[in-house]
Order: sequence, then structure tokens, then C-alpha cells
Amino acid sequence: MAVPKGKVSKARRDKRRSSVWKLKAPGLTPCPKCGAMRLSHRMCPECGTYNGRQVKSAAAED
Repeated sequence: MAVPKGKVSKARRDKRRSSVWKLKAPGLTPCPKCGAMRLSHRMCPECGTYNGRQVKSAAAED
């Protein structure tokens, strides 16, 4: 049976886990209609279109 030979210190344990938490930046793509950057497979927050269709009405500018 596998048994640890000794206690692993907190520093050694944390060094082993240090690279796990890093997140990757989200993949942004330009909107084909307005050119604003948006997340893939999501509605464009600027013009309100998705997949060539108007999903949300454009906000009225005041």
C-alpha cells in the first residue's frame, strides 16, 4: 500500500498547485455587423444581433 514517507510542507504543496489556478482570457471575436468585440456564440451587446438575426432591439441613445 502506498504510504507517504513524510509530511509535505505547505510551501511544497502550494508550489505544486501554483499553476493550476490561472485562467485563460475569453476568446473574443469581432461582430460581423458592427465590429465590436464579443464572446463567441453570444449575442453582440452593442448591436443586439446573433447569427445574422436581430435578437434584441438596439438601445435608444439619449
